[in-house]
Amino acid sequence: MSGAANGSAGRLRDIARRVMRERGLLPDFTAAGQAQADALREAQVAPGPALRDLRLLLWASIDNDDSLDLDQLSFAAALPDGAARVLVAIADVDAAVPRDSPLDAHAAHNTASVYTAAQVFPMLPARLSTDLTSLSQDHDRLAIVIDMRVDAAGRMDDSTLYRALVRNRAKLAYNSVAAWLDGAGPMPAAVGAVPGMADQLRLQDRVAATLKEQRHARGALTLETREARPVFAAGILQTLTPDEANRAKELIEDFMIAANTATMRFLEARRIPALRRVLRIPAHWERIVAVAASSGARLPAVPNAAALNDFLVDRRRREPERFEDLSLTIVKLLGRGEYVMEVPGTPDPGHFGLAISDYTHSTAPNRRFPDLLTQRLVKAALAAAASPYTAEELSTLAAHCTVQEDNAARVERFVAKSAAALLLEGRIGARFDGIVTGASPKGTWVRIGAPTTEGRVVSGQDGLEVGDHVGVRLVRTDVEQGFIDFARAD
Repeated sequence: MSGAANGSAGRLRDIARRVMRERGLLPDFTAAGQAQADALREAQVAPGPALRDLRLLLWASIDNDDSLDLDQLSFAAALPDGAARVLVAIADVDAAVPRDSPLDAHAAHNTASVYTAAQVFPMLPARLSTDLTSLSQDHDRLAIVIDMRVDAAGRMDDSTLYRALVRNRAKLAYNSVAAWLDGAGPMPAAVGAVPGMADQLRLQDRVAATLKEQRHARGALTLETREARPVFAAGILQTLTPDEANRAKELIEDFMIAANTATMRFLEARRIPALRRVLRIPAHWERIVAVAASSGARLPAVPNAAALNDFLVDRRRREPERFEDLSLTIVKLLGRGEYVMEVPGTPDPGHFGLAISDYTHSTAPNRRFPDLLTQRLVKAALAAAASPYTAEELSTLAAHCTVQEDNAARVERFVAKSAAALLLEGRIGARFDGIVTGASPKGTWVRIGAPTTEGRVVSGQDGLEVGDHVGVRLVRTDVEQGFIDFARAD
């Protein structure tokens, strides 16, 4: 570690708070919002006709080791003919955060928790998101349950939603569950402590694999990208470590995609306008075609997700060590997802990357406002009540959530680059191998590893295109401004 990396976590927190404000995000809750959170007490709710009692099911959460804001639990039951019933319980955050309350106003403004290398800026106070509205182990909690039937081939052929009371039986972590499922590690203690939980997780793993296989058969893209996580010791930044994909993360991802699809279908069947999550047909398809051609593959002239996925699967098999770089290139060229207001019966742009037309965000209401908004639509539908939002309000909120999502991502990238700049301050002149992640009149950007970060190519960038591999030398860093500048070395 260089001497320059001795910058404290406090320095990065100050940068994060400054950049939050510059991007129009609020780093702090108002006094009224905090008072609202402090006044809340744990809900004491009895099951009834409109609230099923599912506390005895073998519910479990799987998240990051340090996560306390638990939005979802999962459970599966085997059915005849190889089918399965999959239940996903989503924390009923709306029960504690009424619309137009001070906390709702904060959530509607920021629209998401912001995860920076220095600090997490939660959408809701910790009093809620990590306690009262978190699906914490051994606590009874209100939830919206997405109940799905998945056939042996991974097709979701039936689903419904309802309110329930649930209880998390095991708080589990991605890495230890993945190692156990892969046979590379011991059974997590929390799994062994609950009779039947081991078989429950194996069943979930099997069903998730069929969901993934079916999704990719429809043309969903096979991609591998990793975010860098900061590692601190006594407040001192040590390194940025790539966050590896694993089997347990994929299990939860597969269940959440299915749950989001089922939620959208539920609202659409009831003719309720809602927010869709879409990824439009890529505008830079010709560059994607060129990237494939550089590997000797041919893609059709018009965008085709299935053909692109076939190419990706082939490259992962042939060159697994370079597949992450290829994935990053394709992700950059696909563009960003967005929220749109959907009126049932109107054309839907769909989600190109997932090969899904019916898709929303509903599974993380502690962390994302669109999910909280969708939860309110679902609860109104279940109560046969009028929608809490007009179509005009939904359209305005969709545009706002898309803008704020981009602002949050920019803050996260800025602070990550400030952290990387801390680590690189003493390495001016060092050479790195990188991949071009952006090339436009606004600038050319390259990503390096160790530490994993992006920087701007300020010299020799002419002719570089997204996806090109290039050698660069570090010429400047600026921690406060999040600058990392390279010169082309090849």
